Amino acid sequence: MTWDVHSRHGIWLPQIGWWLDAQFPVARSFVSHAHSDHIAAHRELLCSAGTARLMRARLPGRRIEHVLPFDHTERLTGDTAVTLYPAGHILGSAQCLLAHDRHGTLLYTGDFNLRPAPAAEPCAPPRAGVLIMETTFGLPRYVFPPVEQVLAAVGDFCRAALADGVTPVLFGYSLGKSQEILQGLAASGLPFMLHPQTFKLTQVYEELGVTFPPYRAFAASAAAGSVVICPPQSKRSTFLQGLPRRRTAALTGWAVDPGAVYRYQCDAVFPLSDHADFPDLLAFVDRVQPRLVYTIHGFAREFARTLRARGLEAWALGTDNQLEFGLSP
Repeated sequence: MTWDVHSRHGIWLPQIGWWLDAQFPVARSFVSHAHSDHIAAHRELLCSAGTARLMRARLPGRRIEHVLPFDHTERLTGDTAVTLYPAGHILGSAQCLLAHDRHGTLLYTGDFNLRPAPAAEPCAPPRAGVLIMETTFGLPRYVFPPVEQVLAAVGDFCRAALADGVTPVLFGYSLGKSQEILQGLAASGLPFMLHPQTFKLTQVYEELGVTFPPYRAFAASAAAGSVVICPPQSKRSTFLQGLPRRRTAALTGWAVDPGAVYRYQCDAVFPLSDHADFPDLLAFVDRVQPRLVYTIHGFAREFARTLRARGLEAWALGTDNQLEFGLSP
């Protein structure tokens, strides 16, 4: 027997009665991390300690929480054991390894990142027979430069803006990306101001033991001379209207795409991502050594095709899979 895997706004595993990252309230779901597209008001959930704390900050309410330390195995059901491993995406992000008495092992990655991230636990992929992996950047053109190189360029951007008498504004999601930017620029000596939501979640990070360079809550009247970190904003947003003299930059893996600076309506883009790029997606599969791979998110169909070309059984979930046929002369 093998695992019965269903994809519909999350992953449903009927053999054990649990969801993986269900996007709507369900009875029981594993939650890989606290980004808004991976959480919902479930009655019962399984997650890491970091995710549990961040969820309480983002989604108040009563629920049953099974908080599992990394690398610690417990029984999830009578015939299934579960172990969580760091995913390297944001603080608390976890991969879920299920070991069933009859079906074998299944690893669900959630969002993951093999490169060291300054404000997240290092990714630690275990081996598994079946792998369900996110493939956001599953095309060969998505190859990211070294993080240190990107952050050095961001620091130069900020110093040039300040020298010109304008406020540098860095766009990054309030949870995860903003903390990575702040931590990554710690050695720059730059002064930082944080959007209110970013400020709140950065304080939660500090409660969980992450240290940052000095920062202040955003105040438009005192922003001159500081680097402002905030979620992506429209040019017409009230927040940006409070900064008439500004220079904006988006920090995202999509910066690799031509025209990204226009897509994000900003002055510059930098390829800093908390997802794995194409080479790291391949490296991840090599480390897990599965016999069967299911791909989800992003370029799932294309990456599954790449894996099949490498001799591995792979299928994109939630979409049609176009099979490749060789042509005889």
